[in-house]
Amino acid sequence: MDYVRPNEVIQTIAVAGQKKANLSILHILIKGFLSGAFLGYATTLAYQASTQTGLDIVGAIVFPTGFVLILLLNLELVTGSFAMLPIARLRGLTTTPKILRNFTWAFTGNLIGSVFYAFLFYIAITKFGHSFDATVIDKIIAVAESKTLDYKGYGSNGYVVVFVKALLCNWMVTMGAVMAFTSQATIGKIAAMWIPVFIFFAQGFEHAVVNMFVIPAAMMLGADISFGDWWVWNQIPVTFGNLISGILFTAICLHTITKEKSNS
Repeated sequence: MDYVRPNEVIQTIAVAGQKKANLSILHILIKGFLSGAFLGYATTLAYQASTQTGLDIVGAIVFPTGFVLILLLNLELVTGSFAMLPIARLRGLTTTPKILRNFTWAFTGNLIGSVFYAFLFYIAITKFGHSFDATVIDKIIAVAESKTLDYKGYGSNGYVVVFVKALLCNWMVTMGAVMAFTSQATIGKIAAMWIPVFIFFAQGFEHAVVNMFVIPAAMMLGADISFGDWWVWNQIPVTFGNLISGILFTAICLHTITKEKSNS
């Protein structure tokens, strides 16, 4: 039997979180860079699938491929770390300064990798600025504008909406990271992590690292989005929403229900 019980899963995640917290800055940056790029690949794959079939649900089905690469290679995705490292802290295996250090450099690496892939994708899809006819270009621009300008148009209510969608997103993303530990078999890990990641993407919730690719890519492709629109109306509130969700809904809840009772 390759199934791992919840108590063992959370303790294993705590140890994994401890190791992540002790990584060198260089390793965090490189692993974060790769994660950002791989998630960009998965996002363009999903948008290609949805535009080619006319069904967004097909894009959501294929999108988790990026998470498979990231989790099986034990890379650094800051949104997953938003739950894994707090679990390690709750189990007394790391410290808050080490967690903040990991978050900072993983976020930076994810951002660099995402924007780097966005630039390469821009070159590939536009033939280096000579053609903007691909239907996926319109898809990326439409999605990015809905992730920024739409919220801006709603004013303060837009902030509430984007924040809640970020909460809902990372509840599932962190569950994807957790579910990967529920099996010892590679195929079991893939199947388990696929489910919650599919759930979040299919419903259009807000993921900080996905948006690190989508919005800059749309800006390169001609979207009427400013740097301020990107950060004020999406990246900042989404990052905080993802963080709070990972800590409250996944780390604290799963730690509490699986911790060993004291005999004293």
